[in-house]
Amino acid sequence: MISYIKIYGPPLGKALDALREMSLDMPEVCIMDTALYSQIYGVDPEMDAMPYSSGDTMMDLDEGILSLFGGRGDAAEKKCDEVISNKGEKLGEYDFFFEWFKAPTTDQVEALIEKIDETLEPLGVRYTITTKRR
Repeated sequence: MISYIKIYGPPLGKALDALREMSLDMPEVCIMDTALYSQIYGVDPEMDAMPYSSGDTMMDLDEGILSLFGGRGDAAEKKCDEVISNKGEKLGEYDFFFEWFKAPTTDQVEALIEKIDETLEPLGVRYTITTKRR
């Protein structure tokens, strides 16, 4: 199952950063967001595309993605490996998603909503969440 997040209002970049940071303490999910998607696939997340395949491009990609997790180093690389979804799911109209490793309980989804509320409240952005099967 995936919980998709649509963010309304600026600052979108800060909201994505906050959600990405929040996800690092959530071992039950992995994530994808518009910034990660565009760096991995090299396109707007709403477009269809194949990932880059040249070695040179992947090196640049690695640098860009790691910068979203604090730069080079073992900690950043481990975070990337553990946290970023590798399923190739499309974001579509959404800005971010949490991909659950196991189907979540109602309590887990409610806990996620509370955590998102706490994380985004200081930024003043609004959001919607939609949880559905892939």
